[in-house]
Amino acid sequence: MMLALAGIQDTFHGGVSVHGAVAHLSEVPVLSRPHVHLPASEVGLLVHEPVALHHVAGLAVGHAVTLLDGVTVVHHLVHLTPKIFFYEDRNFQGLHYECSGDCPELSSHFSRCNSIRVESGAWVVYERPNYMGSQYILTRGEYPDYQRWMGYNDTIRSCRTIRHTTGMHRIRVYERPDFAGQMIEFSEDSPNLSERFRHREVHSANVLDGAWVFYEHPNYRGRQHLLERGEYRRHTEWGGMQANVGSLRRVQDF
Repeated sequence: MMLALAGIQDTFHGGVSVHGAVAHLSEVPVLSRPHVHLPASEVGLLVHEPVALHHVAGLAVGHAVTLLDGVTVVHHLVHLTPKIFFYEDRNFQGLHYECSGDCPELSSHFSRCNSIRVESGAWVVYERPNYMGSQYILTRGEYPDYQRWMGYNDTIRSCRTIRHTTGMHRIRVYERPDFAGQMIEFSEDSPNLSERFRHREVHSANVLDGAWVFYEHPNYRGRQHLLERGEYRRHTEWGGMQANVGSLRRVQDF
């Protein structure tokens, strides 16, 4: 089958014909770009820049084909709502609670948490209510006991979704508060910060793109702190009691 995608000459500098463009799930909304407005139910998703796929919230891309001049047609779009399951017992046993959004108080739903399954989205869960206390960053997958998310105990009291987990990631870390002293910019994970940054402590940071996790020790161990897009003039602004950062990692939700 051939679908001729018309009305996009102004955007893509010429007409394009696509073989086998198949769209799935009628609930996927109409997606648009400058000079382009195509129902996803007819032609899937067509964008000029492939990176734009990362900025369409709530869509999982199952298969994409890149054609001439950077035109990308996505075939299998799945509309995803962030979803996480908390279980009172290990190995996904006992009473469980399903959550699909930010929740500042979870104690009314379960008394303890010994396993978690993340069905979609990226999440940060907290040891205390109102997004306080120790943080644990979770991406899609199964966690059969709390040691798997490096938890200190079976207490989880609040959770929220993490935004900006796809696309480009960039962070600048600084030796001193208020963005002073030595600065290093990262765009990839770093299991040992001291290999590039001569200081054991990071006193300020600027997240330019994406979301990041600071770990207290090298090799992604120790206390975790989530940093989302924005400026952090002191380590206390990302929740750190101390400025020790041994490793850092991008939060990625594929």
